[in-house]
Amino acid sequence: MWRNEQISKIIDGKRVIVKKPELLAPAGNLEKLKVAVHYGADAVFIGGQEYGLRSNADNFTLEEMAEGVRFASQYGAKIYVTTNIYAHNENMPGLEEYLQGLQEAGVHGIIVADPLIIETARRVAPKLEVHLSTQQSLTNWKAVQFWKEEGLERVVLARETSAEEIRQIKEKVDIEIETFIHGAMCIAYSGRCVLSNHMTARDSNRGGCCQSCRWDYDLYKLEGDEAMALFDETDDPFAMSPKDLNLIQSIPKMIELGIDSLKIEGRMKSIHYVATVVSVYRKVIDAYCADPDNFVIRKEWLDELDKCANRDTAPAFFEGVPGYKEQMFGVHSKKTTYDFAGFVLDYDRDTKIVTLQQRNFFKPGDTVEFFGPEIENFTQTVGTIWDEDGNELDAARHPLQIVKFKVEKEVFPYNMMRKEQ
Repeated sequence: MWRNEQISKIIDGKRVIVKKPELLAPAGNLEKLKVAVHYGADAVFIGGQEYGLRSNADNFTLEEMAEGVRFASQYGAKIYVTTNIYAHNENMPGLEEYLQGLQEAGVHGIIVADPLIIETARRVAPKLEVHLSTQQSLTNWKAVQFWKEEGLERVVLARETSAEEIRQIKEKVDIEIETFIHGAMCIAYSGRCVLSNHMTARDSNRGGCCQSCRWDYDLYKLEGDEAMALFDETDDPFAMSPKDLNLIQSIPKMIELGIDSLKIEGRMKSIHYVATVVSVYRKVIDAYCADPDNFVIRKEWLDELDKCANRDTAPAFFEGVPGYKEQMFGVHSKKTTYDFAGFVLDYDRDTKIVTLQQRNFFKPGDTVEFFGPEIENFTQTVGTIWDEDGNELDAARHPLQIVKFKVEKEVFPYNMMRKEQ
């Protein structure tokens, strides 16, 4: 760690962490932003209508960003905006006005890869912090030192950076370090892929990735002019993608290294995914910081992450160079064990009636699980269901339908209900 930093102190005879890292969550729209903050994110990164790398996400207007900033500020959370494309000539008009709009909306900082955008932001929107995107592939302290001398407040390291490399960076350069802890991994170095552009004319470096690496492929070898199949019809399909990143077991080491921000990937994921992953990492970080010397990873945390996973996971590069076991061969997705079934809007303590918005089909007799930051997870059987007008229903079958039923334990707005498949 940087020599002036102190990670822990002895307080009342017990070591505690005094440099708690920021938990940084993704949000593809305003609803996801509010969920991420409510479930414990210290900061949220979002994308605008332009200059970001997730063109298929809902993304934010400047007005929505301002609303998101106002909401986050109530919780003491920060908002960062991705402006991390590699700009072509046609991307340059309107850049100054856009960056000024971000500053006026109250955004705390931007995440940038292109020096054009960095220099423009410094000139026209000096209140914005500038964080260097992982798209710049930083893996060594000399490069980090360069960007510090350029005036940047934070660098997001390449996903290929190891724990030892991070330790050296923290020792030698006094700058904030952000690193990924959970989410999708790209087959290309730091996500700088040209497969999508080559195969579909959708440029991943300008927000159009079609995820070519996750398609199913057949393998051949050429013998002269003839293509010889290296598979038969009974073989599992081949994909080039690595398994998703999961560093929950490494959080203690990352905290002790003095990493400033721990980042979850997934701006296009559901609110159920965002809520589940943020809440789990919130619990891990808080538990370790409160009593690091007696910390243990709880099985229920690991089980909770599996309730929203749709691909196998691995620790990738942080704990060493990954091998073939970190690659998604054969069947490269797994069915989630739970469906997100309902979003709590209100709860009446006197009648014990919950009002929620349906997100997936459920019916009387189903066993459901409620979770949220204010409650411990609990299950119960669904009884009689009513619509908003008090009419009894045989099932909650319509998307976003407002329904009511009795819940014995108190729940709160923003709590969620899931159902095992």
